Order: sequence, then structure tokens, then C-alpha cells
Amino acid sequence: MKVRETNLATVTFELDVYAETEPDFVDITDRVVDAVNQSGINNGFVIVFSKHTTAAIIIQEHEPLLLEDLGNTLERIAPKNVDYRHNDFNVRTVHMHEDECPNGHSHCRHMMLGTSENIPIIDGALPFGKWQRIFMVELDQEAEQPRKILVQVVGA
Repeated sequence: MKVRETNLATVTFELDVYAETEPDFVDITDRVVDAVNQSGINNGFVIVFSKHTTAAIIIQEHEPLLLEDLGNTLERIAPKNVDYRHNDFNVRTVHMHEDECPNGHSHCRHMMLGTSENIPIIDGALPFGKWQRIFMVELDQEAEQPRKILVQVVGA
């Protein structure tokens, strides 16, 4: 086996992303594409990563009724108005702060979606399928704004 050395560059951007409600599907595709273009990297990959446990990153179709369906599905999977141990502030002692809000449902929803997406870069472009878009999904109505999303471009 012959190993070929390459010099890979890494460029990292931080996006401030604002949401209006929860769940909210904020399309950040154009901002990620801009970051890839600014990086000057033609072949490699881009990682889009949420720095939050109640804001997810997904690739999905940007169709309003579908996004409504996805929000309704999240509500069925982890309803807002049920008991979560995370929300029992009389018992919970870990990671508490003065402005703590009951958001156990947000964390459970995040578990279903995930923290990041990894997308290839081929000849300077992201080879999306016809309807694919990148979304930051806000899962916590009480979230501090803005959400911080890292876009790391790696390649040559």
C-alpha cells in the first residue's frame, strides 16, 4: 500500500443563528456555502456543529408543511407538558444556574436529531441532493440568543 501525503487546510467560522420560536427550523445553507467559498478549499468536507445541547443540525427539505410535520413529530416524541426529571429543580443539583428553565423535552428532542452534519466538498461545491438544505433546529423556547454554530472546512 502506498501512502500519499497531502497538506490539508482547516478554516473555522462561527455563525450566530437566531430563532423565533421552538421548534424552529432555520435554514443556514447559504451561510455554510458562503463559508466554504471563503475558505478557498476545493475538495474535502465541511462540518456544521451546534455548540448547544438544545439546538440541533439536520439536513432536510425546506418545504413549509414538511417542517410543520417535523415539528409535530418532535412534539409527539418528547411532549413539552410531561414530567422530566431534568425539570425537577427541587431534586436536581447539577448544571443549575439562576435563569434555569424547564427544558427536559428540548434535550430529549435533540437526542433524536443530533449535533452536527458532515458534507463533502467536491470541486468547490457541496453536492446536495435536489431538495437538501442545512437547518439549525431550535428546540428550547427559553434559549439564550443567538445560537453559536461552528462551520469547519477541511481539505485542499
